[in-house]
Amino acid sequence: MTSDEILMDCEERMEKATNHFRDELRGLRTGRATPALLDNIRVEYYGSPTPVKQIATISTPDPQQLMIKPFNAEDLKEIEKAIRSSDLGLAPNNDGKVIRLKIPPMSGDQRKKMVTRMSKLAEDARVSCRNIRRDGNKHFDQAEKDKTMTEDDRDSGKEEVQNLLKTYEAKIDDMLEKKTKEIMES
Repeated sequence: MTSDEILMDCEERMEKATNHFRDELRGLRTGRATPALLDNIRVEYYGSPTPVKQIATISTPDPQQLMIKPFNAEDLKEIEKAIRSSDLGLAPNNDGKVIRLKIPPMSGDQRKKMVTRMSKLAEDARVSCRNIRRDGNKHFDQAEKDKTMTEDDRDSGKEEVQNLLKTYEAKIDDMLEKKTKEIMES
């Protein structure tokens, strides 16, 4: 692998780890209704797990409520079952046409637990990025050992991988800080 290929691979993988963290943050309940809360919920739909947003429209009529209107009224029961079995801790209210989810405000204790959970998710994302750095450094060492790269190229490549890591760790910290602020203020 050339230096550019190694760096591109590292950057793509770090971007994926960062995006995964962003998606996990989106799905966390903050006391405010957002359709992203239902992103990770899968409904049994003709024998295969399907995301709720593919079989229903999700809207927020007010900041404390989600409304789920399935394209097919027969799917109401399956959507309700999927929400009840999820870890959201919300009780769906089914009126025969739509499902309403009341989002209760979070207590101070719940907020602290949520921030702790987010910190763990952020650390997992940072560890993923560090593992990617380690892999990139191994590729540079191997390329130097195989005589396809000079020592100076290897060292400058490792330095660039380290700079990439710092950039992505800063992005993760920034996302964590914003979400923490949002949870503690709402």
